[in-house]
Amino acid sequence: MADLTISAGNPLPAVDLAADFRDSGVAEILEELDRELTGLKPVKLRIRETAALLLVERARRRLGLSTQTPTLHMSFTGNPGTGKTTVALRMAGLLHRLGYVRKGHLVSVTRDDLVGQYIGHTAPKTKEVLKKAMGGVLFIDEAYYLYRPDNERDYGQEAIEILLQVMENQRDDLVVILAGYADRMEKFYQSNPGFRSRIAHHIDFPDYGDAELLTIAEAMLARQNYAFDAGARQAMSEYIARRRTQPHFANARSIRNALDRARLRQANRLFETSSGPITADDLSTIRDADIRASRVFSSPASAAGAPS
Repeated sequence: MADLTISAGNPLPAVDLAADFRDSGVAEILEELDRELTGLKPVKLRIRETAALLLVERARRRLGLSTQTPTLHMSFTGNPGTGKTTVALRMAGLLHRLGYVRKGHLVSVTRDDLVGQYIGHTAPKTKEVLKKAMGGVLFIDEAYYLYRPDNERDYGQEAIEILLQVMENQRDDLVVILAGYADRMEKFYQSNPGFRSRIAHHIDFPDYGDAELLTIAEAMLARQNYAFDAGARQAMSEYIARRRTQPHFANARSIRNALDRARLRQANRLFETSSGPITADDLSTIRDADIRASRVFSSPASAAGAPS
């Protein structure tokens, strides 16, 4: 450890955390998160806090104070479409900028990528995924599906044992993020305490509110050079309020699917009603009818469970 004894003409070594923050590129990653994701203030705060911790740990290491790499494995819980994969991608970049992973890439997988269907198939599949992820971040979505206690012939437990071993022994070269619904992840951790003991950061992703979802919808359209007219914006606001009460709602994912269908209706409307040249504005504008044609606006009985 570095000698930090104060003596005349020999001041304590020091680091400039503000300069480290500017030079590391972390600020750009946090700004990207703000641009890409609407809302999610608690999540963004946790990411900033984690970045601060890692900057301080890096400073401690420079001064000879740090003796062990902090545990960086994480758990992301929340409903679908709340930005978990996007945050995982930015986290991989942040860890790379700060020197905690070599490459900074993200490998996103589900159970099917790790678990085989016959004896001797799971270990090579899992190890191949881990090999691809080394030096970066492994994101396992719906991680609870790895564990199926009701099926004694299931091979998920073999994948779990390999993952636990790597998470412990190679944590300097791989960060694992487990993701899924909060209640199912809690049961998963209760059944597999080895995971809970290896995860230091638990981040919950809240559902979006109505106003946030409307902002997300407008941003999605803008990225494709589309926009709502006034009537369509009002219709989309009503659509969101109705759709959120129906089954299988997936936050931003459901909004993206709804906009894809609105664009499909817009294209058909233009073909059916246009008899001459049409303008760029016509081609770029989603109108009231393109939204209200959704089954979400039909009677509750016929719309229940139907796609938007």
